[in-house]
Amino acid sequence: MPLAEIPLSVWRKRAQSFTFRGHRIRYWAAGQGEPLLLIHGFPTASWDWHYLWQPLAQRYRVIACDMLGFGDSDKPRQHRYSLIEQADLQLALLAHVQVSEPVHVLAHDYGDSVAQELLARHYEGRSALASCVFLNGGLFPETHRPVLMQKLLLSPLGWMIGRAFSRDTLVKNFRQIFGPHTRPSESALDDFWSLVASNHGPRVLHRLMAYVPERRVHRDRWVAAMQRGDLPLRVIDGEADPVSGGHMVARYRQLIPGADTVTLPGIGHYPHAEAPVQVLWHYLAFREQLAAPPRIRACS
Repeated sequence: MPLAEIPLSVWRKRAQSFTFRGHRIRYWAAGQGEPLLLIHGFPTASWDWHYLWQPLAQRYRVIACDMLGFGDSDKPRQHRYSLIEQADLQLALLAHVQVSEPVHVLAHDYGDSVAQELLARHYEGRSALASCVFLNGGLFPETHRPVLMQKLLLSPLGWMIGRAFSRDTLVKNFRQIFGPHTRPSESALDDFWSLVASNHGPRVLHRLMAYVPERRVHRDRWVAAMQRGDLPLRVIDGEADPVSGGHMVARYRQLIPGADTVTLPGIGHYPHAEAPVQVLWHYLAFREQLAAPPRIRACS
């Protein structure tokens, strides 16, 4: 059974705001129970989670924001955007909504890197996580395969490329990274573009791309945190994604002891939009596994 979508117009009406270092951040919170933090990817926003929002909010206290430079949050033009600051933002959001207990994290793409930073801080005693699930993202710089547009945005001409970024550009790039049979509708593309374009977003796209070299700087620290094995982790990955699909999962299995991975054949870079029922099922199965009491082995 397909999951009901939340129209973007309705999603926007449900938004709340708080101030982070002088900037307005739009956020959403719903449900009760254990806190679950959803962290979106590049170049979109928290509306990416709209198919999963209601079923997750029926079970958990779900929290998400449009990160600085994304969606309907502020997009300061001269800002030096950083994954480290975005992790600070997530912790500020949790403090704002008065979450003090360890939080479960479900992240995608750019959000995976923010989650990796939170995971590293968990082991450094600077954040408190309960579990982390990664959807498609560049968990390892050596397996990340950026599309041409991302490479151009990273170039010295990135500021010019960003200003020329249009709905047609977004559509062209999404055609490359979605699964061949799960591409978004024209209406969904309109909504994705609305979020990118909000607050003159194309003018900061080249600045947001600083996350690519920043991943290389923190790679060893982040991978070491994933290798610790003390915190439950899972990867749910659209296998057909050319950016971080099956090849990324293969690397994850090489590097992470006891790797818990799920691959979705035919699904691309946005599994929570392309196959939300499957993502929900695999996420809930992961959480049920955490909640299950340990088995007692009989001795003879």
